[in-house]
Amino acid sequence: MPAAVFPHSALSRRDWLATSGCGFGALALADLLGRESLAADPTARSANPFGVLPGHHPARARRVIFLYMPGGPSHVDLLDPKPRLEQDNGQPLPFEKPKLERQKTGNLLASPWKFAKQGSAGIEVSELLPGLASRIDDVCVIRSMVADNINHTGAALQMCTGEQAFSRPSLGSWLTYGLGTENQDLPGFVVVCPAPVFQGAQLWASSFLPSAYQGTLVRDLKNPISNLATGSGGLDRQRAKLDALAKINALHRHERPLNSQLDARIATFELAFRMQRQAPEAFDLAGETEATHALYGTNQPETELFGRQCLLARRLVERGVRFVQLFDAPANNVWDQHGDLRNALPKRCQAVDRPIAALLTDLKARGLLEDTLVLWGGEFGRTPTAQGDNGREHHPFGFTMWLAGGGIRGGMTFGATDEFGWHAVENKVHVHDLHATILHLMGLDHERLTYRFGGRDYRLTDVHGRVVHEILA
Repeated sequence: MPAAVFPHSALSRRDWLATSGCGFGALALADLLGRESLAADPTARSANPFGVLPGHHPARARRVIFLYMPGGPSHVDLLDPKPRLEQDNGQPLPFEKPKLERQKTGNLLASPWKFAKQGSAGIEVSELLPGLASRIDDVCVIRSMVADNINHTGAALQMCTGEQAFSRPSLGSWLTYGLGTENQDLPGFVVVCPAPVFQGAQLWASSFLPSAYQGTLVRDLKNPISNLATGSGGLDRQRAKLDALAKINALHRHERPLNSQLDARIATFELAFRMQRQAPEAFDLAGETEATHALYGTNQPETELFGRQCLLARRLVERGVRFVQLFDAPANNVWDQHGDLRNALPKRCQAVDRPIAALLTDLKARGLLEDTLVLWGGEFGRTPTAQGDNGREHHPFGFTMWLAGGGIRGGMTFGATDEFGWHAVENKVHVHDLHATILHLMGLDHERLTYRFGGRDYRLTDVHGRVVHEILA
């Protein structure tokens, strides 16, 4: 709208919107439109992108926590023991390596750590993960994951968005687009990433989906979401401003009924306004008991950071947030042990193992684990051969991830790599299969969850993916 519409103001409408919109949102369109399913009305959906939608079939899980370990955890040192590596330690790999090789590696390197059978199913777990070992009966360990990219940038993109090279919506964005979120006063998709990582915001971006579905980033756990203060005048004065702004937006929208960018912007401002009341309590860990803080290790320097992340994740899913992604990122790619394996890997395990075990314990005690899907892993694994004398290279040909809760059969392993841990040879699970399975557990058909952009229908799994029914309860 041109500035002439405001004869007593030198500001354009866009300038006035930007100035007035700082720190607060527009009129509560979600409340006016109702919070029922909006699937049949695309226009209403763009105005209320967070409204709850029905799935394609009954869901086993209602929310997801993705524990992402940037850099690539070593499967042969943690959850996929290989006696043959011990037997042939220091010997050459007895078959030709794949042509897809980033850097040359040397001979076979046995794990420096011992494995022991844990839980009622006797799943072998490294001594580096005693906390996870105590919860292994709730966990399904997939030992046959495969990905397509050997570099962090492409592999991280594929794990988080399904695509290696181009911008695509992230997993959390697809889920909030497909289902909405159960708490209209908090973001549907929250990302906790204390330090920048490879590819950064692309890993939680909405890409061509409406911008409302991108992840809300938390960097500083002591100040999780900036600019939530109401400013001078309090909420009553702010409401008066919002009412005026709503009238201006209504005039602008009248001639642009399908302006999804404007609708998404208004919806985002409205969410920010509602968050001023709800978010401070949700993100405040101070109200948790000393026993809870001790369980998560927030009172110990080694586990404080990831412990706070896991405790926050529990609080968010408890309040209806659809998707929470935690990055173990005190720095960039801390699981990328090209060297210093014997020192760096135990430190990472010490930092995350106790908080993760606490998260599983706490979710189960509160009755949340049965409909909360917890996922752990990185973008790939590490080579069974040595890089230098104390490191391992990137390895997408066969690696390990695990899932728990939300419709997953606990206390089992699925798939296998060969006797050296190099190739996935039994029941391969591609990243697309993992994504299809997650969507299925959340009540969505990965072949039907689509978005039309640039003349074609896009999916999280592109033209691939199968649901891994064998791991479902």
